[in-house]
Amino acid sequence: MMMSKMKLSVRDLCLISIFTAIIAVMSQLSIPMPYGVPMTMQTFAIPLAGIVLGAKKGTISTIVYILLGAIGAPVFSAFSGGIGIVFGLTGGFILSFPFMAFAAGIGCGKDNNIVWLSSGLVAGAAINFICGMFWFSIAAPSDLNTAFAACVLPFIPTTILKIATLVALGGQLKKALVKSKVLA
Repeated sequence: MMMSKMKLSVRDLCLISIFTAIIAVMSQLSIPMPYGVPMTMQTFAIPLAGIVLGAKKGTISTIVYILLGAIGAPVFSAFSGGIGIVFGLTGGFILSFPFMAFAAGIGCGKDNNIVWLSSGLVAGAAINFICGMFWFSIAAPSDLNTAFAACVLPFIPTTILKIATLVALGGQLKKALVKSKVLA
């Protein structure tokens, strides 16, 4: 079986880098929460990367973000970094980010169908919540009810707002970038 190689142009690499930086900047916009899982805007930037760059390149952007943080670059919330963060209380959220970007990118597709985009964003958020909750229950350690109360419940309203904003603006941003020839 032959594996197909994904060729990335210089433009692709630049766009991936730009979105990696956007994710890092947006992760600094955070509100500390009582159980140690902050409310951040990176969960807005990650699906946006999937929408604008597409599933594969958006996923690569989030993987680069995670790798930068894992080696110690202060790209995670509160200018933190290091492998301890990746395997700490919020590790499940962090490790689910590529899946979140991929789901948003698949949902957006080429036709910007609102139903598919909404479905992809909801699926990505669900993956993020599930991974974050289960990881937290192991890392804390705590039962799943406590993990749900810490990792899901307080974030539902802002997640709904983020999804609605991404549905309203994400596809339009992608169209504008294609029209202006920033995206090929």
